[in-house]
Amino acid sequence: MFRLPDMTQNTDVTQNSSEREALYTTTASAHGGRAGHVDSADGQLNVRLAVPQQLGGDGGVGSTPEQLFAAALGASFQSAMGAVARAEQYPEFGVMQVIATVRLTGNGDAHDLTATLDITLPELERERAQYLVDQGQRICAFSRAMKGKIEYRLHDA
Repeated sequence: MFRLPDMTQNTDVTQNSSEREALYTTTASAHGGRAGHVDSADGQLNVRLAVPQQLGGDGGVGSTPEQLFAAALGASFQSAMGAVARAEQYPEFGVMQVIATVRLTGNGDAHDLTATLDITLPELERERAQYLVDQGQRICAFSRAMKGKIEYRLHDA
């Protein structure tokens, strides 16, 4: 059962990740960069990649790293909100929807990622829905990793 962390205790989020016990570890390999493919060590992931025309590619068949990240971010954030709702015994609130949009932007000779999460929690009053979004931000590993680079938009059903 998921339990919300005790916020009365000082939790050091800057603790080195190598000092904490891993709850889950996975490995993926990239072959051929953006025009290649990625696969996981356990064989569950095997995705062909393609370079979109906006980045100078031919826009062929395949996913992009940004699409894979958007999917992972949306799924992780939705799970975090669901965990909070279950832990706090929220009433049924309909089908939760999270749409993740990831943007790759130029920054000199480097690139940055930003994201927007469009969240809909039908049948849940706005204050309670906002609480789930706020708590999701606090506990979602992807949200924490991208702190300050995600915009959260709560939509009425």
